Amino acid sequence: MIPRPGPQGRVIVTGSVAFDYLMRFPGRFVEHLMPDRLERLSVSFLVDEMRRVPGGCAPNIAYGLALLGERPLLFATAGHDAAAYREALAAAGVDVSGLALQSDLFTASFFVSTDHDHNQIASFYTGAMARARELSLAGLGDGAASLAVVSPNDPAAMQKYAGECRRIGLPFLYDPSQQVARLSGEELLAGARGARVVIVNDYELGIIVQKTGRSREELEAEMPVLVATHGAEGSTISVAASGSRSRHAIPPARLEREALDPTGVGDAYRAGLVRGMRLGLPWEVSGRMGSVAAAFGLESPGPQPPSYAIADFRARYERNFGPEPLLSRLG
Repeated sequence: MIPRPGPQGRVIVTGSVAFDYLMRFPGRFVEHLMPDRLERLSVSFLVDEMRRVPGGCAPNIAYGLALLGERPLLFATAGHDAAAYREALAAAGVDVSGLALQSDLFTASFFVSTDHDHNQIASFYTGAMARARELSLAGLGDGAASLAVVSPNDPAAMQKYAGECRRIGLPFLYDPSQQVARLSGEELLAGARGARVVIVNDYELGIIVQKTGRSREELEAEMPVLVATHGAEGSTISVAASGSRSRHAIPPARLEREALDPTGVGDAYRAGLVRGMRLGLPWEVSGRMGSVAAAFGLESPGPQPPSYAIADFRARYERNFGPEPLLSRLG
């Protein structure tokens, strides 16, 4: 039985704060890639739509948690151009007292093109995120938190926060996701060491396997809880239990409107999962909460869906997975 972070204290969410430039390509990327020419790749995609929206892994997760009744602490760095963004997050119920604005830098920026199949090609400008390594979780005070989320961020900051969590005994969720390409195998293993939960998608898990030289089974055996998301196929939660493992196959929630953009959907899933953990719900219920939150996110034109009522969330859960009395804990 893996102990859960209790409702006492708050969730600290670390990670990137960014503005997302979301572009849509009307075709399929794979139709324009030549497998025998990939070593000299030079390709341009003419997009027919672009939007600039506030995003970043940490605000996306924190915003999702706020929708579900948490008041998470956003612990991150952003540029001088993020003042209005900070105010909007505060109005949504996020504690932004831990968001440090850098007067001499712009906020990090995420440039992503999405094709007809929801495949994405992206680039990321670091900006003020590079100074996240200057913040310290150790300064928050004893008992201030019951869980930290270490999501994609400045690589040095990610390693620092994971190390601080281990040192002060703060349970943490390790989410390297987009940074698996940047982190070495040794850094990935070091970041995951001692984590209560490790979460990545299928593709990212394959990169970790390649970089570490460990099999999926070997990695799984070292982690108390390993969550792998599979896009439209749902997710899998593998939990260590009494010398063995229990595995929960979590189906996706059905869409009720058009799928608009996958950006931030993984962050929405993490918010639902973490909220379930905080309420002490079974892993399969927490995972299904992640699926429902992800569906709301996929139907949104940006990484943070319009505000929804907890009653609407519960109703959608039950339309997908049937009655769940434990959801009364949501309020």
